[in-house]
Amino acid sequence: MTVEVYLKDMGYLLEGPHWDDVNNKLYYVDIFGNAIHRYDVASQKDEKVDIGESVGASVPTRSGKTLVAAKHKMGYVDWRTGNFETVAMVDKDKPTTRFNDGKCDPAGRLWAGTMGAEEVLAGVEKGKGSLFCLHTNMKVTKHVDDVDISNGMAWTSDLKTLYYIDTLRHGVDAFDYNHETAELANRRQVVKVPDEEGLPDGMCIDSEGMLWVALFNGDVINRYNPKTGEKLQTIRFPTTNITSCCWGGPNFDELYVTSAKHFLTEEQKRTQPLAGSIFRVTGLGVKGVKCEPFNDS
Repeated sequence: MTVEVYLKDMGYLLEGPHWDDVNNKLYYVDIFGNAIHRYDVASQKDEKVDIGESVGASVPTRSGKTLVAAKHKMGYVDWRTGNFETVAMVDKDKPTTRFNDGKCDPAGRLWAGTMGAEEVLAGVEKGKGSLFCLHTNMKVTKHVDDVDISNGMAWTSDLKTLYYIDTLRHGVDAFDYNHETAELANRRQVVKVPDEEGLPDGMCIDSEGMLWVALFNGDVINRYNPKTGEKLQTIRFPTTNITSCCWGGPNFDELYVTSAKHFLTEEQKRTQPLAGSIFRVTGLGVKGVKCEPFNDS
């Protein structure tokens, strides 16, 4: 196994990596840099668009557009002009919330969750967030309420289970998932993360059905068996705040990992010059599940 710096010092709070296998590009966001990025592997060029407000997720669409969840809105962003075409709004009655993470399910619907204000990590407004789904007809439905920090998601290959992270619950939950209707039921915890190990953040799933979970304030990604809750493997990184991960590369056997400077002290920033970088992990001996684009075709 090899951990290497893939893109160095790309922002303040990097999140939401998405490997676009059609165009060979890596999408990601800088939440408090108010920016979406896409890195072209062939040209080694990183494009950036300033959204003008916090941004939680960015995914390519089947028609070639880019769909973004920013603050309280979902919409298409034009990479050339920066124009934002809003298609849906959420949390109109909750001015302090914002989108924090998002991902498309196997049907191509965008799931994105919100969280409350966060002056300090321990002081997040609890219970203010929700989990939403943007359907392919551009209608939004709310599926989970009373969320603290909405984060990682992953779906099983049999299309029957959604794994979901609400960070301050200190673990991974599972829902029965209806692939046709997007309805959720029977929530239960399947992985418990001890407080001293860090806070569960983003995650992805591999071809064996195991979960790879980034631990904020933990400097690791752990691989878990959601059937037993067992921790199977740990990957350590040279910076404290690991935020999310996705599978990519020609064979989907490379793990791309985002990190953050957010909540680091000035001393930590000096001693962790790779905070805010993207890492690549190879030689894991397992393949992952590809990222789904939004189905607008």
